[in-house]
Amino acid sequence: MGDMDKLKQLESFVSVATRGSLTAAAIAEGVAPAIMGRRLDALEERLGVKLLVRTTRRISLTHEGSAFLEDCQRLLTDFANAEASVSAGGVKASGHLRITAPAGFGRRHVAPLVPRFRELHRDVTISLNLSDRVVDIAGEGYDCAVRVGDMPDSSLVSVRMADNRRLCVATPKYLRQHGTPQTPQELAKFDCLVLSSDASQTRGWAFKVPKGDGKGEGKGDAKSEAKGENSEVIHFKPHGPMDCSDGQVLHDWCLQGYGIAWRSTWEVDAEIKAGRLVAILEEFAAPPNGIYAVFPQRKHLPLRVRLWVDYLKHHYSQPDFWQSQSMSAPAP
Repeated sequence: MGDMDKLKQLESFVSVATRGSLTAAAIAEGVAPAIMGRRLDALEERLGVKLLVRTTRRISLTHEGSAFLEDCQRLLTDFANAEASVSAGGVKASGHLRITAPAGFGRRHVAPLVPRFRELHRDVTISLNLSDRVVDIAGEGYDCAVRVGDMPDSSLVSVRMADNRRLCVATPKYLRQHGTPQTPQELAKFDCLVLSSDASQTRGWAFKVPKGDGKGEGKGDAKSEAKGENSEVIHFKPHGPMDCSDGQVLHDWCLQGYGIAWRSTWEVDAEIKAGRLVAILEEFAAPPNGIYAVFPQRKHLPLRVRLWVDYLKHHYSQPDFWQSQSMSAPAP
């Protein structure tokens, strides 16, 4: 038996099982009921198991048939999605896409992409939620979330789309006036712009320092050792005259020259390249975490979700994407 015959048997089985009628499935496919019956008989004989209980009045699934139906539906959906991804005239993504992202990141790097994705997939409608709380995407009915940072173990499926590094930054004017710290511990002498205690960043700023030291003493040696394998990540909680629960405010204060901030590269890359901010303590920068697309575990991932995740990965993999946001604050 050829693979196409096997596929036709699976399609016929799914059609009959979901419609509950041999006749209805035959009409939908435009063949005689006897042909549908022969396909089902051949499938059951090949598998050596009874999938359907057929009487003159109704058709019901056996226990094995119910389990097999789920697998068949998943396989046929995956097959249709695979064809659609390489065929311009294939199945089109459709339906409503509900996505969520952190507020600051979402404003810069998710919201601008939504209209472009909609232009490519006109049968998809989109709702975007921007929130800094951790959204229960399964419980609240979201298809996909974009999350930045370390991913805790969970029942969610995550796809890493890009690296996310965090750096200490300040304006050139601030560093000229106050000097430049040479180790993380020297930050205690400077004005640090930190998230308030009720915000989510409770562990402090992360740095890579020589293993077993954690003090960053001996500036030159500490820098060179921090680059090597004999290093560890520590968390340092600096203090400053101003704090805020909103990261965007800290970013704005930093651009205005009020102190040193610890920000993600997705937020400050453009300003660093333009000379409006200077990255400091780069030798001690902790290894990057990730930017992820997260969605509930499903046997049938809708095509619109898969295309959305692929779309984000494509854009986030472009190096110049992260420097493309506008910079409205005045140069210091």
